[in-house]
Amino acid sequence: MQFIVDESAGMAVVEYLRSLGHDVLAVAETMPHADDRDILARAVNEARILVTNDKDFGELVFRSSESYHGVLLLRLHDDSATNRVRVVEAVLGQYAHRLSSAFAVATEGSVRIRSRRT
Repeated sequence: MQFIVDESAGMAVVEYLRSLGHDVLAVAETMPHADDRDILARAVNEARILVTNDKDFGELVFRSSESYHGVLLLRLHDDSATNRVRVVEAVLGQYAHRLSSAFAVATEGSVRIRSRRT
């Protein structure tokens, strides 16, 4: 799978996804401090699933109707790197096949997935 990991999700998530063999673009490495719209546009242009914990991406997608390829929004009570990786691992284990063309919100205890309307 191809991912773009927002700075807010952290390098531990980048390293975890890379360790699984995924193609991962880290915003912190390639476009630090980029505007959210630019990040979302790059994700669409390169068919990457965005991993973030920044709620602003939800605003862009649902209120501003910005295009997206797939978004995994982490809404965690424990925002430690270890917990972010644990939740991403759990989501991929159960829902990897549903992440493209969807907006997923993951917490420590649940995952909500909203498929993109075409």
